[in-house]
Amino acid sequence: MYAGAVSKINNEIKASKANPYIKVIGDFLLKHLESNPVDAEKFLSSDKTIGKSLEEMKKAAMKKKVGHMAILTDAEGFAVVLKYFGIASKPVIPPATSVVAAPSPSTVEFDVKLEDFL
Repeated sequence: MYAGAVSKINNEIKASKANPYIKVIGDFLLKHLESNPVDAEKFLSSDKTIGKSLEEMKKAAMKKKVGHMAILTDAEGFAVVLKYFGIASKPVIPPATSVVAAPSPSTVEFDVKLEDFL
């Protein structure tokens, strides 16, 4: 069952390369499955797709619409997706990756001046 769910999610990601949001949600669902393999059967329903879960997210965001803007946080959006698939647990949001700073210019050992070439 687990392998079938992973396969279904991966197939939808591959088939929807034009929509980057399918990949974001698909990757989240794959991580969820790694931690919760018992939920695999919930993803196997042929009428439940990542694309349709995005429509559910859109509906949820529209309920919070202010002016011309409707936004969900990551946790809110992923919770809507899990609820769409019939999963009651709260989403586990992976921490943001840290940014590695580039070396400062003072650590560069190569120094060339225009006068060196004249």
